[in-house]
Amino acid sequence: MNMILVAGGAGYIGSHTVRELHRSEFRPVVFDNLSSGHREAVGEVELVVGDLRNPESVRRVFEKYDFAAVLHFASLIQVGESYANPRKYYLQNLGSSLNLLEAALDAGVKRFIFSSSAAVYGIPRDIPLREDHPLDPINPYGRTKEMVERILRDYDRAHGLRYVSLRYFNAAGADPDGGMGERHDPETHLIPNILKAVLGQSPALNVFGTDFPTPDGTAVRDYIHVADLAAAHVLALRHLLDNGRSEVVNLGTNRGYSVKEVIDAAEKITGRRVPREERPRREGDVPVLLASKEKAERLLGWKLRYSDLETILHTAWNWHRRA
Repeated sequence: MNMILVAGGAGYIGSHTVRELHRSEFRPVVFDNLSSGHREAVGEVELVVGDLRNPESVRRVFEKYDFAAVLHFASLIQVGESYANPRKYYLQNLGSSLNLLEAALDAGVKRFIFSSSAAVYGIPRDIPLREDHPLDPINPYGRTKEMVERILRDYDRAHGLRYVSLRYFNAAGADPDGGMGERHDPETHLIPNILKAVLGQSPALNVFGTDFPTPDGTAVRDYIHVADLAAAHVLALRHLLDNGRSEVVNLGTNRGYSVKEVIDAAEKITGRRVPREERPRREGDVPVLLASKEKAERLLGWKLRYSDLETILHTAWNWHRRA
């Protein structure tokens, strides 16, 4: 049974992927400092509490276990915070990635899956976005993701590291079995904020921008169910274990929903009105962001199972009202 290190495996996407790895007969070991992840999300999978910013802490986990590959989820992810405090993002996102890569290479582990982002593209020139679209991130968060991708390319060329960089679009939803869901502090994602507003757990939902050049004036985004994201990671891992070459792959649906469409669908599913307040556009927000999924389907054999909007909202609602 292949042992897999999952850095940041107690977070939202990481914990869902850990569960999918376990179901797929891999042996995941989670390495997480629990600053934003949750111990209970790991379940009975082995958890090593440590910090990627501490090279010695990272080195010890590689000395203790014989890993076949590394999955790297650990990252600061708030775009607005990255504008306000870029120093924090460059130090943490780049430093932790370099420490993890160094420890992996020193231990002879040369298969690496990186949690990247659609933020590497910046303002789209073409829709849907393909993997060969120019990279021009417009915020420090996106720049850290692009920089790690550049490092991975150099390490492939010079050190034989094989990697898959998975560029997520808008992760959403909860485990279909109801055991795990999305929980950030602060919460910045649309769907959990809609449901928190419905449940009275937060003030009215802020709708940022109603004057975009879209059919209803609100921004259109590509929502991908977290369970489909988790499945893609396992497929990418199998690709590397089968000696596949390094790749960058979008994870999205090529189907967009506006903010108003998501709100309307949530009201139908919950049977409750979503309290909302309209706000100006945020800096860097683009009207439409959609992914081409052709490469993921062709290269990895990836098939969407849960990423229609109704299923995303149903699974999220089932989790949030019990959480």
